[in-house]
Amino acid sequence: MVEVAHLQVQICYAAPGLQILKDLDVAPGCTLQQAIIASGLAREQPAIDLSVCKVGIFGKVKPLETVLRDRDRIEIYRPLIADPKQSRRRRAIHKEQSAA
Repeated sequence: MVEVAHLQVQICYAAPGLQILKDLDVAPGCTLQQAIIASGLAREQPAIDLSVCKVGIFGKVKPLETVLRDRDRIEIYRPLIADPKQSRRRRAIHKEQSAA
């Protein structure tokens, strides 16, 4: 087995009117949290609070302690501003009232 000197990962973050994709080289054994901190993204975007925001790899939520693999895409998710169930209920009520 060949030992890799570094891993290439990508960090993604999106907010209204903003989309950030950063390519980053990290050492083998690097965790999600270490890569996000090393990217400087948390400093650049004050809305990123790792104690609140969930993170994931390729659309699957993962803990901050997850060890990265080569070519992982790290995603930082924003907290929901509305409860999805409540939003669906409001849309259904509005649709019923519009149809009547």
